[in-house]
Amino acid sequence: MIEYPVDQLPQLIDDLLQCDTTTRKNKLLADAKEKLSTEHLSLLFEALPKEQRLEIWQLLDEDTQHEIFINLGGDSCRWLLQSLDEAEGFKLLDEVSVEELLELEEIIPERFVDYARRQLDEVQTKQYDLAQQYNPEQLGHWLDFDALKVSEKLTVAGARKIFQKGLPQYTEVIYLVSRKGTLIGEVAINALFKANDNDSLLDYANLDVSVLHADDDLYEAAEVVIHSEQMAMPVVNADNKLLGRLSVSSAYELRQEVTDEAAAKAGGLREDEDLFSSVTKSAKNRGIWLGINLATAFLASWFIGLFGATIEQVVALAVLMPVVASMGGIAGSQTLTVIVRGLALGQVTDSNRKALLKKELRVGALNGCVWAFVIGVLTYFWFNDGMLSLTITIAILLNLVAASLSGVVIPSILDKLKIDPALSGSVILTTVTDIVGFVTFLGLGSLLLL
Repeated sequence: MIEYPVDQLPQLIDDLLQCDTTTRKNKLLADAKEKLSTEHLSLLFEALPKEQRLEIWQLLDEDTQHEIFINLGGDSCRWLLQSLDEAEGFKLLDEVSVEELLELEEIIPERFVDYARRQLDEVQTKQYDLAQQYNPEQLGHWLDFDALKVSEKLTVAGARKIFQKGLPQYTEVIYLVSRKGTLIGEVAINALFKANDNDSLLDYANLDVSVLHADDDLYEAAEVVIHSEQMAMPVVNADNKLLGRLSVSSAYELRQEVTDEAAAKAGGLREDEDLFSSVTKSAKNRGIWLGINLATAFLASWFIGLFGATIEQVVALAVLMPVVASMGGIAGSQTLTVIVRGLALGQVTDSNRKALLKKELRVGALNGCVWAFVIGVLTYFWFNDGMLSLTITIAILLNLVAASLSGVVIPSILDKLKIDPALSGSVILTTVTDIVGFVTFLGLGSLLLL
């Protein structure tokens, strides 16, 4: 059976968290560097509770620190810069590429961006300035500058000398440009294997080149590349000057970004939320969605209230039941989204699950207190009934805490049973939060109102 890096993550996380000697941790980190890609090393780092992260960070060599830092999510990247001495933070930016800086500038403080900008050489500075001419939603802002371009007058022999220096990844053609940089055509590298040294590259060129434009929508351009059956496509400006390219690898990464962002938004989250981000930040990120959900829940309650005359006892309980169920459902789905994503990436293990559960319970309690108070006040002004307001306040608080607990426990159990929590978790979670919400609310109503 083939073992993929994401399959190795859980065991490495467990080993690091359970290890109590520096020597052993160094050995584990050395093994991790051999087994994992740069991206997975960053996932490993983000899967550690923040109390352990800095300790592990100090054991890493500078090159590994740089690689991990570049691939961290926005929350984790900002946290690391805040946690390190400023000099250490600046040092991480000493050798960033233009592409890396363009990604980092959206998430790190401006003084760090300015420092990294000053470290670029003349060629990189021109590339960076070119990217700034386009907004982040346009392709020109995210160019791959590794496009292999040569003069249209070059011979096959000259091209072969260039090949000996090595080809950029995802290169299957050479782009021919004029003296002013205008794209003339492209030559397939395979076509030159049997060509005569003295032949001109133009003799083998395809002059009808499919191109992308720098002002194209970034994600639409990615889809064009994915469906083009090419390893990369050239990017030109309005004057047909070759600026760079978009590779198929970058295109698939962009598509994945869209998918991840959509999944996060479905749970009312930010795509780059740290698995162990602070309780207040997590509560704030999710609290906005809870507020939106509250509006729709009260709207449903209002419609139920139109038929209140048909309900024989304590009409207000029936009117407010959707509020309790809906708030529990959305709070649980937010936690579920975080945990399912962590499980898919191999970040959630037996060793860090307890810490995650504690963190999520605190998030649920904090949001529970805030929104229980809001709902209690609204209920009091709506029905002018203090005991009813107290009843729903307690019920909302308990239901949001229970929802957070369920959001961690349910996907963890499903994962152990080899059942996909992404497919089944939300259905079970909704059932649990509905039952807890109704039993709590109606039980309290029976005790306090009847």
